Amino acid sequence: MSIDVSTHQSDGIAVVGLRGRITLGEGTEALRDTVRDLLSKGQNRILLNLGEVNYIDSSGIGELVSAFTAAKKQGGEVKLLNLTKKVHDLLQITKLYTVFDVKDDEASAVASFGSSQERVAG
Repeated sequence: MSIDVSTHQSDGIAVVGLRGRITLGEGTEALRDTVRDLLSKGQNRILLNLGEVNYIDSSGIGELVSAFTAAKKQGGEVKLLNLTKKVHDLLQITKLYTVFDVKDDEASAVASFGSSQERVAG
């Protein structure tokens, strides 16, 4: 088993919990399929909880960037939550830490998306 994925809603934000390894194959496919499924349902505000991700390879990094880009194309955002030291360091090395909005707790991460009604109505 490389990865477990769970999803729940919090204030209109899709929170995706990932546990395990995001690596070429099952890990990247699970992440890609989950994000595509959410986007196809109009859920373009996605919070990826990486608190229990112990390893990401280059394919996993590519999949995070792909999710970020896909959501942005639909007017949404992908943010990261609870980075482990290993994942944090990897994002620093690859210079992606400045690309992603990274949060440490779910409540402030969800609040940081703002109101979807404001965006839709405006």
